[in-house]
Amino acid sequence: MFNFKTFNNIAEDGLDILRQNNFREVSKNSDGILLRSHNLTKEDFEDNLLCIARAGAGTNNIPVDDATKKGIVVFNTPGANANAVKELVICGMLLSSRGIVEGIEFAKHLDLEDSAALNKAMEAQKKTFAGNELAGKTLGIVGLGSIGSMLAQAAHTLGMKLIGYDPYISIEGAWRLPREVEKAETMETLLQQSDYVSLHVPLVEDTKNLINASNLRKIKKGARLINLSRGGIVNTSDVIAELENGNLGRFVTDFPTPELIMRSVTKNDVILLPHLGASTKEAEINCAVMAANQMVDYLQDGTILNSVNFPRISLSRGTNHRLVIINHNEPGMISKIADSIAACDINIAEMTNKSRDKIAINLIDLECQASQELIEQLRSVDHVMSVRSLNIRT
Repeated sequence: MFNFKTFNNIAEDGLDILRQNNFREVSKNSDGILLRSHNLTKEDFEDNLLCIARAGAGTNNIPVDDATKKGIVVFNTPGANANAVKELVICGMLLSSRGIVEGIEFAKHLDLEDSAALNKAMEAQKKTFAGNELAGKTLGIVGLGSIGSMLAQAAHTLGMKLIGYDPYISIEGAWRLPREVEKAETMETLLQQSDYVSLHVPLVEDTKNLINASNLRKIKKGARLINLSRGGIVNTSDVIAELENGNLGRFVTDFPTPELIMRSVTKNDVILLPHLGASTKEAEINCAVMAANQMVDYLQDGTILNSVNFPRISLSRGTNHRLVIINHNEPGMISKIADSIAACDINIAEMTNKSRDKIAINLIDLECQASQELIEQLRSVDHVMSVRSLNIRT
């Protein structure tokens, strides 16, 4: 039986998966942590903690480096909230193009007493809210992962032209893209050609202030910029400066700041949302279910599919007796581990090893159950961080 601990409100659909697998919710001494936006610290890492599952894509609320040093796997759920974000981007493009926000505010103050006057006022003023359609316009997508590729598919059906920029795109991501997406060699090229620019990259050191004064000067005049990813990706002061000089048309963001709020009160070129990107019931359920399944798969079998600090690894059960060994990625580790197993007269039925940066993980199926002597011997091998024995009861 494994223990888990939660932070934030996690959808019951995800918790049910853990309960159905005989996981027990506890307040301390947990094998796994399931959370959404709660900010973890390394002090939250109890001695027996094995994994952290984030019900969402971003993991900037988790000290990933500290987790890696302790051999703790950090999962995320890329794609689970992609549809919710995709739909809100389309909403953002419409809000920034059609005078919808201004029209709503105008309609709130129409004369309720005189129907004729009301209709006359609407007809007289509606031309001031005229905007443009999305069809035929160019959408530039920065980051072509799960959300970016879904957005490209949806925008294509709306008749938009597409240009994308992602120097780190995966083969899987490339397969998801419509063939109509034009590849931009640089982000500056994308900015110069796009009527709308939507950002879909994680907030890491390399993406802080990704949109700044330098590249905003090259953006197509009047373009709309949409940021539903993370606030730190955009330099707010630089965006306001480009709005002020008229180079940038409008800015839609899920991350209000005091400066942006002040701007939105006096100008109509900023549209602020209170972090609604993944705020749908469906997205919360999808994220919780995906995170819970990943925790179950790892704790029961050592399988890793979506981790931000460990390699992807899986091995179909060849026997009922499995070892999960985590070690520093040093030369000769596989032979040292295999020699230790052979020294205890135990045969290896199947095994696989994967590494990522400074860490490696091994899934090893044995023909008989590992003895405590073998487990202790493996733990004593230099650079081995942890050893777990997972046995299926027959």
